[in-house]
Order: sequence, then C-alpha cells, then structure tokens
Amino acid sequence: MLTNLKEQPKDKILGLMAQYREDPRATKVDLGVGVYKNAEGITPVMRAVKAAERKLVAEQETKAYTGLAGDPAYSSAMCDLLLADSADRARIAAAATPGGTGAVRQAFELVKQMSPNARVFVSDPTWPNHVSILGYLGIEVVKYRYFDGETRGVNFDGMMEDLAGATADDVILLHGCCHNPTGANLNLTQWQSVIDLILAKGCLPMIDIAYQGFGDGLEEDAAPTRLVASQVPELLIAASCSKNFGIYRERTGLLIAMGADAANTPVVQGNLNHLNRQNFSFPPDHGARVVTTILTDPELKADWMAELEETRLGMLELRQKLADELQRLSGSDRFGFLAQHRGMFSLLGTTPDLVEKMRVDNAIYMVGDSRMNIAGLNENTIPMLAQAIIDAGV
Repeated sequence: MLTNLKEQPKDKILGLMAQYREDPRATKVDLGVGVYKNAEGITPVMRAVKAAERKLVAEQETKAYTGLAGDPAYSSAMCDLLLADSADRARIAAAATPGGTGAVRQAFELVKQMSPNARVFVSDPTWPNHVSILGYLGIEVVKYRYFDGETRGVNFDGMMEDLAGATADDVILLHGCCHNPTGANLNLTQWQSVIDLILAKGCLPMIDIAYQGFGDGLEEDAAPTRLVASQVPELLIAASCSKNFGIYRERTGLLIAMGADAANTPVVQGNLNHLNRQNFSFPPDHGARVVTTILTDPELKADWMAELEETRLGMLELRQKLADELQRLSGSDRFGFLAQHRGMFSLLGTTPDLVEKMRVDNAIYMVGDSRMNIAGLNENTIPMLAQAIIDAGV
C-alpha cells in the first residue's frame, strides 16, 4: 500500500533553509526561518526559563501523564496572560496542545465537528499552515483582502467588503497581533468594526495569537483579543508560547473555547478533551509547566517580562535602522512601513523574481513572497540587506 502514496509538496521554508546551509558565501543572511535570533544568530534560552527548569528538576517528583487537557494551572495562567478579566472564566474551556500549530489544528477540528459545512475566512496572505491544515481537513477556505501592496499596510476597506460575505455558519480567522507574514496590524478602531460585523453576521471569530509581547508590549498586544472576548458570545483562541517564552522545541500551546452559556462549558471541555485523545492523547507537559512556573512566580515573571521587553525593543530598533538605511540609499520614505510593522516579520511587497535575484546576487535568503524575518538581522547585515534591496530595484 505504501506504493500508493503520492509525493507531498515541498515545504518552501524548509527548502530555503537547505539552500542557505549549502551556500558557501560568508556574507549570506538568513531571513527565512520564523525563529527569533539575537545579534549573534542564536535563539537563546531565556533566563526565567532556565530558572524555572532548575526549579522543576529540584522539585518535580513524577513524569506521569497529566489530564487530557493538560495541567489546569497552565490553562489558568495562560488565560490570565491572554484575557485578564475580559471574559467570564465560567464560559471558558481550554486544552493544552503541541504548540500553537496543535492549537490551530484542534480548533479547526472542533469547527468541523460543530459545523461540517462551515467556511473559514482567512486573510490574504496568512500563515501558510492555516490554509494547508484547512485543506487537509476538507474545510472550505475563503480569502479576504488584507495586505495593501501599495502602502504595505492593511487594506481595511477591502477586508470589510470581503468579510461582509460571511454567514452565521462561518468562521473568521484573525491574527491577534504581529500579523504573519505581513507585520501589518489592525488598530483598535478597526478591530471594533470587525467585532461589529461579527455580531451582525452571527459568525464565529477565531484568533491565532503567537507573538504576544513581540509587538507593542504584553498588554497592548493582548488588547485586541480582550476586546473581542469582551463582546462576542463565542470565541476560539489558538495561543503559542514558542516565541515569547523562546521554547520552540517544547511545543507549548493552548486552545481556548469561550461559549455563550456557562452551563454548556463542561460539554465544550469534554469535546476538547476528546479531540486531544483522538489526536495525541495527553499533551506535552514540560514546556507548559515551565510557563506555569514563570507566570505564577512573581520574581520569575518579572524577569521574563524584562527580557521579553528587551527582545521587543531590539526588534523595533532593527526595524527603524533598516528603514533609515533604506531612506538614506533611496532618497525616499517608501520603505517607512518597515518601522511601522510589528513582530518578527514584514512583507517587503515585491516579486518572487526579485527575491530570487537578491538570493543569487547577494546571498539574502527570504521566503518567495518577500516575507522576511526582521529578527534575523543585526548591525552588520542591515546595510547588506538595504543595499541588496536597492540593487534589486525593489
């Protein structure tokens, strides 16, 4: 039967990583892989994470399974971080997942279970795995306009026109902050307009939030999600701890399902537990316990927040320096959007041909749609990238 299998499409980012490794040029710059790196090109283990792990080694007495939904203390700590007091906790069910991707997958599985004919509206562009998973599950994808190729900001009018086609059976997928891949975000006034549309249409919002703390700050980045949670009757949230805790390989995520009626929460929770059981049984625990340890220890939490803020400000500084250098070289402010975007990524807004030209001529590696990882830059590579962009005629 194995001979009946068909070759699957190659992952473009993994292919790009392989090309980068094989490139012998000492000046090569990796802006493709979606992982935070410091100025030395290392993804560091955060101080609070190391301290929490030492504490766990000293105090943990068992590696037995947790519950199907993971440790309740983890869900509670994450709900505090994401939602604060914006939602009635009695209406919330939650389950730990293998990373943010696992939370997205479980959310889509839940959608299919709740409404087999549901369509999911996704931004154009969006994180490729959104569309890939939806396609695998056989859920119809409807794209809504999001990125404005001229301004490199949000095409809000186009977005609202497209979302107006949603019905009560549909799901609208939104990025909580630091939109991937564009880096362009809605402001709170625009978020309120989206909420008003959701309420009018009766559809289900789903928020994918993977970069809380990487944009404008922990509280500021959570504000849109909290605004939605405070007003809508139902909400799905897929959260990731990979980036803001730097625990990529620990695969630490959470799916939150908020219902309209607290009396139905046990049923919702039971369905989340059931989905976990079918897909991977018990979720991984080490990363979740590290996160819980940090968020429930005042000293560790303060140190984590301080280091996360250093990371955030460092990325903003890289953005500003790149925009400034491009302004110097080009004599125009057409690249000012790079300083306005938030998070790890920006969409340069150019063609795959010019992206390839920068790779061939300058050893600049970014995804073909021109998404670049700002965190892959440093003081030495900013001038190299800026010159490559100008030379390529972007």
